[in-house]
Amino acid sequence: MLSGPARALAPRFLAPPPVNLHKTRTNHASTSFFQPRASPSMAALGSVQEGEEEIATCQEESGVLEGAMVSLSEWQGWGTDSPLPATVVAAIKEMMDLEREFGDKMKFGGVGSKIKGNLKVIDDKKKRSVYAKLSDPEQKLQYFTAQQVACRLVGSRGYLCQKCWLPKEDCMCSRIVPCNLLHGIRFWLYMHPKDFLRQNNTGKLLWQLFGNQAATMCVFGIPEQEEIMWDAFKSAGKDTIWLLYPNVNSSPKSVGDINLDRSFSEENKEKPLNFVLLDGTWSNSSAMYRRLKERWVTIWGEEDLPCVSLSSLGASVMHKLRPQPAWDRTCTAAAAAGLLSELDLHEEFRGLGLDKQADAIEDSLDILLDALTARRRRMGRSITRKERHNNCI
Repeated sequence: MLSGPARALAPRFLAPPPVNLHKTRTNHASTSFFQPRASPSMAALGSVQEGEEEIATCQEESGVLEGAMVSLSEWQGWGTDSPLPATVVAAIKEMMDLEREFGDKMKFGGVGSKIKGNLKVIDDKKKRSVYAKLSDPEQKLQYFTAQQVACRLVGSRGYLCQKCWLPKEDCMCSRIVPCNLLHGIRFWLYMHPKDFLRQNNTGKLLWQLFGNQAATMCVFGIPEQEEIMWDAFKSAGKDTIWLLYPNVNSSPKSVGDINLDRSFSEENKEKPLNFVLLDGTWSNSSAMYRRLKERWVTIWGEEDLPCVSLSSLGASVMHKLRPQPAWDRTCTAAAAAGLLSELDLHEEFRGLGLDKQADAIEDSLDILLDALTARRRRMGRSITRKERHNNCI
């Protein structure tokens, strides 16, 4: 996908083709752009995730023009300190232009804050035309991600709490007790765009607890954030990077194989151990893994990413609301807690408080489950989900 590091530095879009958009509504059904047609780099991005979060319907009169462009402070309020992505700005401007042209307001609702109302078919037709004209897989990925993120940003404005990503009436922030992560460890949440601002996402709990310098969000397909992550990796060195992802290397490694021949004193805080967590559904994780691997090969010339698996991992409490495809797979936050617990068993980490930090993650998962369960009950929805692991037992 990438011929070198420079390809991901900035978006390279072809000029949008002319589109004949009529102001009269069409009668035929339209498949949403947010289920993109498969391409070499996009094949794993189009899986439908039905009913995996509460309906996020904005008020009837909400529109992009009333809220105007997303500001830097608003963007960073969602859990990042990265610059406002240029591709996302362009996507929001397209929506604003569409509102002006047709004199109607964008309305959002459903999973992923999809566009609803009179402009849905027109917007979908325009996006499909632009996407079809993009010949480069990297451009296709960045365009897809920008549209996903832009709709979530605008559609969630004024509806979701920026810290916990829950509807404001269900905000759980007052129950979360922040704490410090050991300065020798840093988490990177490599997040699929379909998990961005998702209410039952658990990766967000890590920067709620530890801050976004200790647990940093990087959205798959946002070049500004990906460059920040890879710059940090190159500065720290390849021996400090581990991907928490099972069964992909010829010789799988466990936490015990991590090189801990170093001091975790204050002097070494600038070069921590970097743990990458793939934050998305298991069906989407393979595309994220391939992108990481391609960049790893480009920078260091090695085929195998240093992946590590946890030796003991049970089902997370979130399994009740967001089942995993097998019992040995768990949500992002529970995987982070399991990692800290296993690291705590090593002599180098003894007495440094990793067990307490793991407990803090588990407590936050309980709080998130309580908040989501209370909302489901209030809305008259089931508090359990269909099991997906029956054939794995």
